[in-house]
Amino acid sequence: MLRSIAKRATLLKPRADSPIIPPLISSQSKLYSSKNAKASHGKSKKGDPKSKTKSKTGGSSSTVSSSTGDDLDSAGADDFEAARARRLVEDENDPSLDVGPNGRPLFTSTPSLSLLTRKDCCSYMKFSEKGLNQVLPEGLPTGMVTEFKESMRPALLVRQSFLDLRDNFRRIVDPPMWSSNAKAPKARKQIVLDGLVSCGKSIALAMLVHWARDEGWLVLYAPRGREWTHGGCFYKNSETGFWDTPVQAENILKDFLKYNESRLQQLPCQIFDPIRLGEGAGVGFMKGVESMALPEESTLYDLVQMGIKYTHAAVGVVVRLRKELSLVKDVPVLIAIDQYNNWFTFSEYEEPVTVRSCRPIHARELAMVNAFRSMMHEDMMVGAFSHSTAVGKLRLDLPDVPVGARVNMPRYSPDEAATVCHYYVRQRLVRREAFSEESWKKVYYLSNGNGAEMRWLLPLMR
Repeated sequence: MLRSIAKRATLLKPRADSPIIPPLISSQSKLYSSKNAKASHGKSKKGDPKSKTKSKTGGSSSTVSSSTGDDLDSAGADDFEAARARRLVEDENDPSLDVGPNGRPLFTSTPSLSLLTRKDCCSYMKFSEKGLNQVLPEGLPTGMVTEFKESMRPALLVRQSFLDLRDNFRRIVDPPMWSSNAKAPKARKQIVLDGLVSCGKSIALAMLVHWARDEGWLVLYAPRGREWTHGGCFYKNSETGFWDTPVQAENILKDFLKYNESRLQQLPCQIFDPIRLGEGAGVGFMKGVESMALPEESTLYDLVQMGIKYTHAAVGVVVRLRKELSLVKDVPVLIAIDQYNNWFTFSEYEEPVTVRSCRPIHARELAMVNAFRSMMHEDMMVGAFSHSTAVGKLRLDLPDVPVGARVNMPRYSPDEAATVCHYYVRQRLVRREAFSEESWKKVYYLSNGNGAEMRWLLPLMR
């Protein structure tokens, strides 16, 4: 089986959007073509016009043939995807196809994330793309978008690891519901999701945010924590000693307002100290003004609008917002940060030290990261590591993170992998006649439970 997969991988041209395993044929063909070109130049004589003519015509013909082949490959791929989409529409009328391993239902009939139980594990839950974009307007994780695109269906696997994460925060908000269960583990208000590449950390965090917002919680969700430390403008604030990033501050406030606008209009501000102003994005300081007053009857919505309207106040508003969220008592508050590991290493910014040298600025020196990074408090907060951003291996005991807050997310178990493989057969990613229990198990152990690699390898079954 492994030989057939490897042989198939060398014969077929992989998809361009496969994020985990790089294309094999294209890279090798480039290496070979470069060697052949060097060899032909070495053998041909300088004064021989025939050799020059041959090399020119040979190069042009190879270019034409390669471009023609690429056009045919792309056209064939488009036709295949269109035909597959048509067949999937026809398959919707055949419920007998929605069968998972051991005859279990492939899709759960549970209507919401709040009602999911252990019985729903190892089954898929259907979503609507419109509904997901409404609940998560800040953006969907890359892994979720890729999964929807490849499978041609907005559905996600219900995993026990997500149910444990959801129930942990449910026990914090509704302790009487769990007081009778002595076996329930101790609830933790601060959690850092860690684990191997493609084990589902970002998707689990997004689903937790989805559940919390369905429950009526106030959630600050940052799906791209790396952007807090990269891009935009940065200025040294002489009063605070931290670095201000007004472009990122404005984007954070706009994202926070997308889903929570009506809720923020109902929550009054608890702190009325003036907002200290800094440098605006590309416009410098505001002349003659050092702070901006906040009216006493202001709500959190008014506070956020101030940061969006005035670029000089954006960073100060984000820092103030963090303090205000700790004082909200009318509704549960959750802070969810993806790519959280980027806040424990150096940012993209540098401070000039001499004419010829610069000092890299650590993420903790940024005003907004410094305000949100710490977990040494009583607020509910979840951070998810993203190994795709490649910040390097971090030490186990992270600063500003409680001991024991780090939780390792598992990759697919054999039962979960069985359901995933049957789901891909249902979605015509795998030829049904080539699918067998022996084949999918070999793919599972070959990929070590990596969901992205399994999705790439399964279509190679023959």
